[in-house]
Amino acid sequence: MKRQMITTWLGLALLGAPACAQQRPEPVRDTLNSRLAGDLAPTHDPVIIREGDTYHVFSTGHGKRLIETRTSTDLITWKAGDPVFTALPAWASQAIPGSNGMWAPDISHVDGRYRLYYSVSTFGSNRSAIGLATAKTLDRASPDYGWRDEGLVVMSTTADDFNAIDPNFIIDRDGRHWLALGSFWTGIKLFELDPKTGKPKDPKAKPISIARRPAPAGAPAPVEAPFIIDHGGYYWLMVSYDYCCKGVNSTYYTVMGRSKAITGPYVGKDGSKLMEGGGTIFLRADLQEQQRWRGPGHAGWLHDKDGKTGKNTDYVVYHAYDRQANGAPTLRIAPVIWGDDGWPVAQY
Repeated sequence: MKRQMITTWLGLALLGAPACAQQRPEPVRDTLNSRLAGDLAPTHDPVIIREGDTYHVFSTGHGKRLIETRTSTDLITWKAGDPVFTALPAWASQAIPGSNGMWAPDISHVDGRYRLYYSVSTFGSNRSAIGLATAKTLDRASPDYGWRDEGLVVMSTTADDFNAIDPNFIIDRDGRHWLALGSFWTGIKLFELDPKTGKPKDPKAKPISIARRPAPAGAPAPVEAPFIIDHGGYYWLMVSYDYCCKGVNSTYYTVMGRSKAITGPYVGKDGSKLMEGGGTIFLRADLQEQQRWRGPGHAGWLHDKDGKTGKNTDYVVYHAYDRQANGAPTLRIAPVIWGDDGWPVAQY
């Protein structure tokens, strides 16, 4: 659904350029986001991981670049690298006719190999698939570098009530492996995986629903981009509401709910249920008097540990549309603190 808008973000964003030029310069806040530099755009749907002293960001591909890559050694200055793929795997072209891109990756490290889940779809359709590629290392200079495609993981068709895009992998506290996914349709689903293969443990099992936005028949229900975090005895589910990919007109924002069980129910701070379109706002656009960063969403997460100090820091990575750059989708990263009430606050 959302990807039909990605290729038009630039043209739509230009509509807001004259108004931007008339605004007063904004004061620069001393945040990590205010210091980010280098190759930050275009970035859609980022996820982040650390290998050694290098941070790696993977994001939706643009044009023939299938899954973008960026690296940094300090979380501040970013350098774009070669894409993970330059052509769709044969299975993906056959399974999803008309597809020409890879979207919304997810990266993790499991049993000595990196797992990169990715989406393949066509615009506005739920005929979609999630594939898996694995690698021993992310270091392109290593003789061990190289991605191996492992094929299809989950597929949805017009006969299904979900859309198999926006994957997120997690291992729960009992050692069970899961994949959350979904965009529009009936919301976010959870599949249990076989730890050895990274694919569904029971291909015939019905997925578990963990978030949705009920809407009148035929109306869109914009909820997508799940990411589950394990912290403080709870599982925390981030999802994005409303619409991305419209440049400065994007209405995307991110909400969060928590649950004692990975299967839910997830609820916001006020008790509102994510299965009923509730949750607590976690990332939102700049205030109207600022107007710069619009549509923040499709968030990923990093539990980071400083090798020298041993200090643990959580970061949220996401994209937002920069009104001062014609609405370019731009990489954003913010440290997260956990409040006295146990809920996370992004320092963005």
